Amino acid sequence: MENVSGREDRAGVEERGIEMAEQGQITHRRSKKEENGEIAKSGSQEEEEDATMTIEKVFEGKRVPPWREQITFRAMAVSFILSIMFSVIVMKLNLTTGIIPSLNVSAGLLGFFFLKSWTKILEKSGLLQHAFTRQENTVIQTCVVAAYGIAFSGGFGSYLFGMSSRTAKQSTEANSSQDIKDPHLGWMIGFLFLVSFLGLFSLVPLRKIMIIDYKLTYPSGTATAHLINGFHTPQGAKLAKKQVKTLGKFFAGSFFWGFFQWFYTGGDDCGFVSFPTLGLEAYKNRFFFDFSATYVGVGMICPYLVNISVLLGGILSWGIMWPLIGNRRGSWFSAELPDSNLHGLQGYRVFISIAMILGDGLYNFAKVLSKTIPAIIHHARTTNASSTLPLSENGQPAADTTVSFDDQRRAELFLKDQIPKKAAFAGYVIVAAISIATIPHLFPQLKWYHVLVTYIFAPVLAFCNAYGCGLTDWSLASTYGKLAIFIFGAWVGASHGGVLAGLAACGVMMSIVSTASDLMQDFKTGYLTLASPRSMFISQVIGTGMGCVIAPCVFWLFYHAFKDLGVPGSQYPAPYALVYRNMAILGVDGFSSLPKHCLTLCYVFFAGAILINLLRDLVGKKYSQYIPLPMAMAIPFYLGVYFAIDMCMGSLILFIWEKLNKTKADAFASAVASGLICGDGIWTLPQSILALAQVNPPICMKFLSRRTNIKVDAFLETLS
Repeated sequence: MENVSGREDRAGVEERGIEMAEQGQITHRRSKKEENGEIAKSGSQEEEEDATMTIEKVFEGKRVPPWREQITFRAMAVSFILSIMFSVIVMKLNLTTGIIPSLNVSAGLLGFFFLKSWTKILEKSGLLQHAFTRQENTVIQTCVVAAYGIAFSGGFGSYLFGMSSRTAKQSTEANSSQDIKDPHLGWMIGFLFLVSFLGLFSLVPLRKIMIIDYKLTYPSGTATAHLINGFHTPQGAKLAKKQVKTLGKFFAGSFFWGFFQWFYTGGDDCGFVSFPTLGLEAYKNRFFFDFSATYVGVGMICPYLVNISVLLGGILSWGIMWPLIGNRRGSWFSAELPDSNLHGLQGYRVFISIAMILGDGLYNFAKVLSKTIPAIIHHARTTNASSTLPLSENGQPAADTTVSFDDQRRAELFLKDQIPKKAAFAGYVIVAAISIATIPHLFPQLKWYHVLVTYIFAPVLAFCNAYGCGLTDWSLASTYGKLAIFIFGAWVGASHGGVLAGLAACGVMMSIVSTASDLMQDFKTGYLTLASPRSMFISQVIGTGMGCVIAPCVFWLFYHAFKDLGVPGSQYPAPYALVYRNMAILGVDGFSSLPKHCLTLCYVFFAGAILINLLRDLVGKKYSQYIPLPMAMAIPFYLGVYFAIDMCMGSLILFIWEKLNKTKADAFASAVASGLICGDGIWTLPQSILALAQVNPPICMKFLSRRTNIKVDAFLETLS
């Protein structure tokens, strides 16, 4: 998780969890390459680079198309279809648990399959004019990931939906009209267009410095490039065909399993999703397996440690803490309050979860800056800034500075299609000026000078995030967004709509910082596949534009199809919406709204998250794999344990598969997982259409205790 990836920081366990999912994907990608004899296994980034030094020799005889031929109509058509598909999947994950694994393996694989099939048909009919190249594959992958990334960074499961009256009703605080803005398709699309493109212009002038001069690794972008390069070798194409076939089988199975389950959900708490697999008492405390193909697939992609951490967090909270705090009803909080009230038990669930998330985010923010700042200072003092100096993990020059054939070839083409600096500066100023003039009309609480201050500091923060992501593969976009919530919320003040202003500022900051690091990841991918920087930039712009329209439309479909969307305990509880809103309330109101002893517990868990992270770094990699992740542990504090059981089931399947046949597991596990996620996710689309058409499931499958069943039978007999 994501993640969690530079790009997928749109999931996983929000930020770091998503990035770890991507690291899990990198393991699968390396294994695939090993199977094809393309990449030798290695423990470090430098060794992996050395093992692939001859990749450009393999493609030496192939023509590299100019950037205009890399961005084709067929590539954009495939990108549009896949963007809709992945936006639906990410939106579902966003609105259920907020855990979004890395899906760029699926995007690259399906992009390769669709366009390869397209060109084969044209070739047989004699109509093929241009062969399918790895550069075109890179354009598709970049465009799709940029588009579905908006489904995460757009805040539909966090800050944007946190503005709504549905979320405000749950918080019981700051419910005046100045602190509420309900979703509407028009303003959502307009807001995303205003804030999503600035990050693309902010770092374009620094692309040579980041990619060639500093040799930042960007592990996710590097892994994606190796994946695409492998697809376009004869052996890689053969393996990709088998992977797509496997993905298709599990896609179909997952889709029809979701369709089958729908028939039994004709009421509240009905169907397999409410199956009390561990008993009714455990079910009341949200311990059950809900037969979700999506989260079984997520569990197969995410590292074992992430899944175990989520399970441990669920056991700690729902198995121990909440029952104990519940026994204090009448002492710590009013006995008359329902569990869903934030002044009651729900307050402990939400705010302790927030404390852990903030503690983990603050620690990793400081950790990444501690690596980033010394590296930046080192390069600022370097006299020969034009030299290619490979960097080690700590930002110091690597011992071997030999420039290989691959690097010479890549640098030559990377510098060929220059993106004019004047165009980048002009683009940033123009878009910023439009945003400064327009955003205050969308959010009157956020004044023009608030937006101006954001845009003055955003490029610096975007650079820090992109640089840190290049060194560590950790994108801290949502951490910058949370900082904006507190800073601008306190600046505006509670009496002037600080809650809504904080959430809107979070959206502005998070979008800029996220898209900037995403673009630099794509530049790294393009550098390693010989895709033109100009085609990378344009495909990112097109993908972002697609996402600014597709993502709000998909959310609008969910919002109207599922009337209980955002309600705790519903099919789509959107947990982070309430979390982000309550962060904004804390930012403007302080701690006055917390129930008794909640603040003390928050301090304990905030400090605990920092100490656990510190311990993980002190003991080293050998032992840190046995220490849980605080960010992952925090998620079930609010939601429950059911999805953690699903994810651990996915881990168990993968573990057994690896014991039986590790080679096949490494090659096909990500395809199986992607099929499970995609099939169940796509079923949501027809399910939403059925709900809008008021077509209800015909059966309610519900589970009762024996005593309750006897009472129901007796009652029914009195009616007959």
